[in-house]
Amino acid sequence: MPAGCPSLEKNLKNCTCTYLSCNKRGKCCECVAYHRSLGEIPGCFFTKEGERTWDRSIENFIRDRGRK
Repeated sequence: MPAGCPSLEKNLKNCTCTYLSCNKRGKCCECVAYHRSLGEIPGCFFTKEGERTWDRSIENFIRDRGRK
């Protein structure tokens, strides 16, 4: 098993999450697994405005994406 994420640099360039101190930032596999374990949606799935709320709930995701 390789140490670290081979796509980290590329992922960080495209990461839209504003929680800059997160240790999963840019490590998409870890981020998705973490939020999934909490019944949440990762910030990158939200609009810019929705992501800024830091409310990762499925309900907030549905509201956010419905506003497009």
